[in-house]
Amino acid sequence: MYTLVLTVMKQIIDFIPLVIFFIVYKSYDVFYASGVLLITTPLALFATYVIYKKVEAVAKIACIIVMFFTSLTLIFHSDIFIKWKVTIIYTLFALILLFSQFCTKKPLMQRILGHHQEIKLLDSNWAKLNSAWAIFFTICAVSNIYIAFWLPLDTWINFKVFGLTTATLLFTILSIVYIYKNTSKKKANEKKNKPSE
Repeated sequence: MYTLVLTVMKQIIDFIPLVIFFIVYKSYDVFYASGVLLITTPLALFATYVIYKKVEAVAKIACIIVMFFTSLTLIFHSDIFIKWKVTIIYTLFALILLFSQFCTKKPLMQRILGHHQEIKLLDSNWAKLNSAWAIFFTICAVSNIYIAFWLPLDTWINFKVFGLTTATLLFTILSIVYIYKNTSKKKANEKKNKPSE
């Protein structure tokens, strides 16, 4: 469970730039907020590296995308770029998860978490968990398109900062419960099937 708690803590670190983004947006506007996001996102990534001595490739890709689209937002002075950023990141995550599941030997979730000794899942469990996250990211990507381009900017900001973050945190907790439950089952089966000495 220690590894899973660390996963939640990483998400909290990732949330800090969004909190600062929201505060600056409420105090000034979306462009000042984008400028702050451009600075705080790589700082959060660096903090993750300092604390955990490792940064996942997906997090690096997300940071590059954030910096690219916030830069475009500032250069062209248009919030359309930062709105699309969310959908592009979530779509990319979903595609990476699906690619890893169907085109490689191990799903991405198994590659990220499977090397920890306290997590023991069947391949079928890893596939289900990987698929669940791909579906979740797809729903988030599609939802963002509707909210970003058909609803007011304030509504989208609240959705981006609080809605998506809350949904991701809750889905992470559900994943932890799923992993813990199925790890316990596998350990029990291994103990049951272990030949007596």
